[in-house]
Amino acid sequence: MRFELTDEQTGFAAAIDKLLSSSDASAVARAWSVDDTGPGLALWKQLAGLGVNALLTEEAQGGAGAEPIDMVVGFEQLGRHAVPGPWVESAVFLPVALGSDEAVGALAAGGIGTVCAPPHVPYALDADVAEQVYVVVDGVMRGATTGARHRSVDPTRRLFEVVSTSSTTGGQPTTGGQPTTDRAFDLAVLATSAQLLGCGERLLADSVSYVKQRKQFGREIGSYQAIKHHLADVRIALDFARPLIQGAALTIDSPDRARDVSAAKVAVAEAAYLAARTGLQVHGAIGYTAEFDLSLWITKVRALVAAWGTPAYHRGRVLAALTGER
Repeated sequence: MRFELTDEQTGFAAAIDKLLSSSDASAVARAWSVDDTGPGLALWKQLAGLGVNALLTEEAQGGAGAEPIDMVVGFEQLGRHAVPGPWVESAVFLPVALGSDEAVGALAAGGIGTVCAPPHVPYALDADVAEQVYVVVDGVMRGATTGARHRSVDPTRRLFEVVSTSSTTGGQPTTGGQPTTDRAFDLAVLATSAQLLGCGERLLADSVSYVKQRKQFGREIGSYQAIKHHLADVRIALDFARPLIQGAALTIDSPDRARDVSAAKVAVAEAAYLAARTGLQVHGAIGYTAEFDLSLWITKVRALVAAWGTPAYHRGRVLAALTGER
């Protein structure tokens, strides 16, 4: 199967990339990690102006009514620029899980929401800045209040416990008998996979740029065959992961949804982690410093690998699907 983005999709990606490139997204991420959320919230509004928040919201609710592949295109750019904030929760999971709830329109207009969905999402991301906070209980969405805070390996991911309230707000079974939270979860996994792909691409691009500048023994280190091989391995891994993500976006409403989404997450998690390790190796000592921007993507990859389901969980889903087919 051949995947090729439309002119509209490549234009959408270019528009997000242009906005984020001119917004000093790295500085925004660093500010967010020390609880200075002002720059991040301002950037949130700018991205909402491009329609990122409204991608998966139906047009009747003020959204774009876009396809999952459009969401993948946008979220890859968010990962490429290490944009902080509960984007997966606000723009992907909640609009789908809440269904026709009127709160979806507020999210599409640029509102901020977050969710705790145990066991795979034990904490709510950035709940202190969210206008809507939820917890999933037995496949049903319930309103929640914010509790204690926890640290993440990625300082831009600010995690909070939440306490459920008694009100039911969404997630009722669909006509197919499955809770809307099941489909929302898989879309969130797909969005996280797209972010990982963007992180991996950024790590590779920065590593290639660095090895063309750094000299050792009078030569650019990128001219050494061993380094070329390491970078080529990253390129291959990312290129193999991309069609799995795009394919999962196209089969999101098929019986193979769980298998395809989990396969994409496993592949891109390995590829992005390889990009992080390789980037750290070729940068040498400077790559270990928190002050160097490379750390933004290294720590984000480490966190996203386990976000919305660990690699072991997703491998288990792929195995279950394959053995079930037999």
